Amino acid sequence: MWYALIDAQRRLIRAMAGSLPDEGVCPAAAPAPWVVPREVASAFRNWLLRSMCAFEQAPLFAIDGVTSNGCRIPVDESVVDTLPVGSLRRFARNRIAPEPAGKWPVMLCAPLAGHHAVMLRETVETLLEHRDAYITDWADARDVPPEAGPLPLDDYVLALERFMRSARAHETPVHMMAVCQANVPALAAAALLASSQDAPFASFALLGGPIDTHLHPTLIDRFARSHTLDWFRINAIDAMPAPYRGAGRRVYPGFLQQAAIMAAHPERNLRLRVGLLVLLVRGRVPGAMKALRSLDKYATVLDMAECYFVDIIRVVFHEDLLPRQIWSVAGRRITTEALWHTPLCTIEGDRDDITGAEQTHCAHALCNASSVALDRQLTISRCNHYDLFTGARRRDIVNPSLRNFWSQVDNAAPDVPRELQEINLVNSMRLA
Repeated sequence: MWYALIDAQRRLIRAMAGSLPDEGVCPAAAPAPWVVPREVASAFRNWLLRSMCAFEQAPLFAIDGVTSNGCRIPVDESVVDTLPVGSLRRFARNRIAPEPAGKWPVMLCAPLAGHHAVMLRETVETLLEHRDAYITDWADARDVPPEAGPLPLDDYVLALERFMRSARAHETPVHMMAVCQANVPALAAAALLASSQDAPFASFALLGGPIDTHLHPTLIDRFARSHTLDWFRINAIDAMPAPYRGAGRRVYPGFLQQAAIMAAHPERNLRLRVGLLVLLVRGRVPGAMKALRSLDKYATVLDMAECYFVDIIRVVFHEDLLPRQIWSVAGRRITTEALWHTPLCTIEGDRDDITGAEQTHCAHALCNASSVALDRQLTISRCNHYDLFTGARRRDIVNPSLRNFWSQVDNAAPDVPRELQEINLVNSMRLA
């Protein structure tokens, strides 16, 4: 019932935003009247819509090019594969000269935790400075008709397995990278592929993911464990109203996720908003546009299907199925030790209050990867959860570390097809 009421508010906000002029005079914002440029007025209108969760369509990546080594490189975006749960997008550098041999692309597994994948736009742009990139773009549950099924966690694991194969079909192999919540389903999908003697990836990088939430549990971990699944169904789930395509589907609404994020990090949100107002008052258009983009990323929320949301609580927080090695997806056992051969890089932030210490690094033990010479465990100082994929810490420390890791893997595997064949043979003997 409350979803319908808030949706009515959304429609009112959309109508109000639609009546705003493209540019106008703001006499109260400065000592003398000044004109708000068209781009700022448009960006502010879009931010208002997303801040109120009132934006009708998912925002676009709109990456038409990147700058690398002083050169502007055009970027082509395409959809490689599509399923009811989401799509796999490819961003290809439109190069005049071919990419150096062995410089494999990166597939970024975006989390389905209440935000659209466009929140990782900055990460995609950074990747494109040196490599082609893929990203999983998950569908908003409000737009998925009930006929598509309940959309459990299993569907997303199987979708990742298929998307990994789709990325490999274009270029072999691919560096896999998972952020935050995506660590769990991505690691499961990779294990399924490795267990079936299929290895479409050259390496795996896991950033700030809750693989084992019993290790140094955070406030979020303790909250999830202290409430029953029925509590979440009663207090966090509502039915999708008409006229959305998903009408009748029960969902965890995106506006609840946005409220939770703002409550967890009020100082960050306040700092961004105050900074925007200061820049507008001073008439600094480029800075205001950048501040609007930062605010916009945190407002790009989506709804999650009830079945998926409850599965995440159960699998990750209540039953710890992945670290206990007792998880099965569609009747197939998740055997993470099948990834023993895959170079693994795990990265955590020492100030991460969402994913606790060692919750991501524990993947090395689960994958029995300690014997792989290229393995890396990095804990970034003065780094919170969001710093792992946005901002200065990401740009200055996280990305260079990943780039170095991938380059070492590239250089160590000159004959990838032969090596993959040998690994698959060993896997078949280990799993027999």
